[in-house]
Parts: sequence; C-alpha cells; structure tokens
Amino acid sequence: MERFLFKNTLTYQLLLTLQKYLTVFISTLGNIVIMMGMVLKRIIKFDIDIKELIYQCYRFGVSSLPITLSIVGMSSVIVATQVAGEMIKQGGGNYVGMFVAILLVREEAVIMSGFAIIYMIGSSLASEIATMKVTDQIDAIKVLKVDPIRYLFAPRILSGIIMMPLLTIIATLFGILGGAVASNLASGLSYRAFFDSVWFGLFVRDMYISIFKAAVFGFVIALISCTCGYYADGGAKGVGDATTKAVVWSFIAIVFLDMIFAIAFFF
Repeated sequence: MERFLFKNTLTYQLLLTLQKYLTVFISTLGNIVIMMGMVLKRIIKFDIDIKELIYQCYRFGVSSLPITLSIVGMSSVIVATQVAGEMIKQGGGNYVGMFVAILLVREEAVIMSGFAIIYMIGSSLASEIATMKVTDQIDAIKVLKVDPIRYLFAPRILSGIIMMPLLTIIATLFGILGGAVASNLASGLSYRAFFDSVWFGLFVRDMYISIFKAAVFGFVIALISCTCGYYADGGAKGVGDATTKAVVWSFIAIVFLDMIFAIAFFF
C-alpha cells in the first residue's frame, strides 16, 4: 500500500522522468562515441567514397554560405554600430577595428557560423539519414554489401571538417568588412584607421585557434547529426524527433566546446 502511494507522488514522477532523460542522454552519448570511432577509422585510412565526399563538401560549403555570411555580417554590423561611436567619444577610436576583429576571429565568426550550419546542414543531415533508416534504405544498402559508414557517414563528417574552416575564414573577412562600413557610417571612423587597428590587434595565433575550432565544430555537428539520424525509429515521428535531437545536441556541444577552447587558450 505504501509503495502504491509513493508511486503516485510528485517526487516519484520527477525521479522517473529524471531516470528517463538520463538513460536517453547516456545512450545517445554512447552512440555518438561509437559512431565517432567507426568514422575516424575510415577517415584515417581514407576509405571514403570520393564522389560522395565532393558532393557533401559542395553541400556543406556552398549551399550554407549565404546564410552564414548573412548572420556573421549582420552581427558584425550590429556590434560595430553600437561600439564605434562610444569608443570614439572615450578617445578609443583607434581600437574599434581591433575590437571587432578580435571578437570575430576568436568567437563570433566561428560560433555564428556553427549556428548557421546547424540550422542549414545539421538538421538536413539528420532528417535525411533518419528517413533512410525508417524506410529501411540503410538496411538495403547493407544487403547490397555496401558499407554505410564508408558511403554515408564518413563523407558527410569529413566534409564538415574540411568546409567549416573555409566558411569561417570567409565569414570573418566579410564580418570585418561589414564592421568597417558600419563604423564609418555610424561614427565617421575612416577605413584606414579601422584596418590599421585590425592589423595592430590581430595575431596569427588567434587565426590558427579559430581555424582549429571551426574544424572541430564541423566534425562535431556532422557527427551528432548523422548519429541521431542513424538511430531514429518510429516512422515520421521518429524522423522529427531525430532532427530535433540533432539540433539540440549540436547547439549544446559547440557551446560546451567553445567554453573549453576559451579556458584552454585564453584563460
């Protein structure tokens, strides 16, 4: 009787919900680690379908470039518009370009590019793989003796490693240019003063860290998206759940990794 009453309490329901979410978290994390091991094995051996890799690089880079440039460019314009006038009033006009460049290179360009990639590519990868899984297309590939890791997952994940740094570099340059224009229009800061400040405050080490961080983000986003799609089940609802899980996990992962990079390199 006491056990029956306890099961109807709010405390029991909260513990049950916590156990459910903890089980899902551990199983998902385990699936991601297992998939990472299998994919890295193919990448190290370069046992990858080259045609599929080229297509995925085009898809990862070119198709996501407009939204990436839009997000990073607008963020840079917003920051420069609000900061330039105040810094000039305080006698810091010669540091506006340095501030915008450091913000873009260290954080904004790579993290905003990551968010854009999650929206454009991560969700697409997850829904595509999940649809193939629930419609038994992946099982059909296995029956035809085609390795799904080699054909489906490794090209997509390697394309993330290759294209994400290139996207970040282009987005950074676009953001700096946008910041220069916004600073000039908002406060009258000359382009020469802005770009002189950029070269004064930007270091090669910052660029290397940004490129390395972008490669890690691209790898993680593609890995999580493909893994969540691969373990989908339950028909159309399973595809939606897998896509949502991929987006949420990717956001959490890159924010957590960004914190680790900040502590490791700038603390």
